[in-house]
Amino acid sequence: MTRISPLFLAAAITLLATISTAQSNREPPSTGLHSLFVTAGKLYFGTATEINNLDDPTYQNILSNPLEFGQQTPENSQKWGLIQPNPGGFSFNSPDRIADLSNSYGHLLRCHTLTWHSQLPPFVSTTAWTPDMLRQLITTHITAVVSHFGAACYAWDVVNEALNENGTLRNSVFFEVLGEGYIAHSFRVAAEVAPPQMKLYYNDFNLETAPEKQTAAVELVKSLQAQGVRIDGVGLQAHFTVGQTPSLKSLIATLKRFTELGVDVAWTELDVAHEDVENASELAVEQQAKDYVAAVRACVEVERCVGVTVWQFTDRYSWVPGTFPGKGGACLWTDEYQRKPAYWAVKGFLEGWVAKTNSTEASAGANGTTATTAAGGRGTLTGVTSGSQRLIESSIRVGLVSVGVWLVLNMM
Repeated sequence: MTRISPLFLAAAITLLATISTAQSNREPPSTGLHSLFVTAGKLYFGTATEINNLDDPTYQNILSNPLEFGQQTPENSQKWGLIQPNPGGFSFNSPDRIADLSNSYGHLLRCHTLTWHSQLPPFVSTTAWTPDMLRQLITTHITAVVSHFGAACYAWDVVNEALNENGTLRNSVFFEVLGEGYIAHSFRVAAEVAPPQMKLYYNDFNLETAPEKQTAAVELVKSLQAQGVRIDGVGLQAHFTVGQTPSLKSLIATLKRFTELGVDVAWTELDVAHEDVENASELAVEQQAKDYVAAVRACVEVERCVGVTVWQFTDRYSWVPGTFPGKGGACLWTDEYQRKPAYWAVKGFLEGWVAKTNSTEASAGANGTTATTAAGGRGTLTGVTSGSQRLIESSIRVGLVSVGVWLVLNMM
C-alpha cells in the first residue's frame, strides 16, 4: 500500500475527531463501539462498573446499549477485602448484583480479582502465617469465590499486579511467606475449580511502558507454562496519560510478545488521562483521541487480542481524579454523558476498518458467529464470541465512512 507521512496521518485523525465532535448532540449512533469491534473480529468492547452506578438511570441507559458495550468488570466488589472481610465470612451481595446486571444485559463478565497484594482485609495482611496455612487460605478463598460465580465469569484475573517496575516480584504477604510459588499455586487452584471454558489471566499495569516489567511478565508466563500451570491470558491495564501513550508500533509489539507465548491478551482497564485536566488544550483533546485510537487499533491488529475494557466510560465515575489530584478527563464520555472527540475518533476508526475489511472480502460470512451458553453457580451466561449475529439482532448497519477515516485506512 501507499505509505503516508506521520504528519498526514495525524492530521487525518485530528480531522476525524474534529468533525465527529459535532455529532455529540445528535441522535445516538446506529452503530457503537462493541458492535463495530465484534464486526472487526473481536470478542467485546466493555467497561468497568460498580454498584454505586446502579441507581444512575442515564449511566445504565448507556451501559445497557448492546451497540456500545458487551462486557463488564466489577471495579472493586470482587476484591478480597470486600468479598471475604473476615475469615470464612464471604459477602457476595454486591458482586452478585453486578453479575446479575451483566447477565440481564447479555454482557460477558470479566471477574476481578483473586490474589492481589492490595485491598486485603486486616486478617490476611497481619496474621503470622506459616506457608501451609497461607496456601490453605488462598485455596479456600479462590475455591469459594470461583465456585460461587461459576460460568457466569467469562474470565478471572487470578493474580493481579505481582511485579515491580524493575521486574522484581512485588513484596506482599503472599510473597513474604510463599515466595514466587504463590502465583503458581493461585493458578492451580483456580484451574481446579474453574469451568473449562473460563479464561485464567495474569493482570498488571505499565506492561506497555516499563520494559523490565514487561520482560518479567513474559518470563512469568513462561515459568507457569514450564511448570504445567494453566494460564490462558495476560491482561494489560493500559492506564495511559495523554501524549505519553506508546506508539501504535510499540503497543502492537507488546501485545505480540505475549500472544507469541500462546495466550490471549486484552486491554483490561484502558483510560487516557489528561495530566492537567483543568487546563487541557484543544491539542490535548486531539491527542487523547489519537492515543485511544492507537490502543484500540493495536488490539484490532493483533489476532489474539480479544477485547478492550475501559476503566469506566464516563468521567463522572473515573478513579483517576481521586487517586491522582489534578489528572482526569480520562474517559470516552464526559461527566455529563456527552461523547468526547476520543469516542468519535475510535468509532470512526472502527467504521473505517470494518468498511475496508468488507471491501476486500468477497463473502460477508467469512467471519462467522458462535454463541456459547454455559450453566454455572450463578445460572446461565450467553456470550457472543464473534461475527455478525449480534449486529443483526440489534438491527445494526455500517453506513458511510467519514472521508478522514477512509483516507487514513486506504493510504496506510
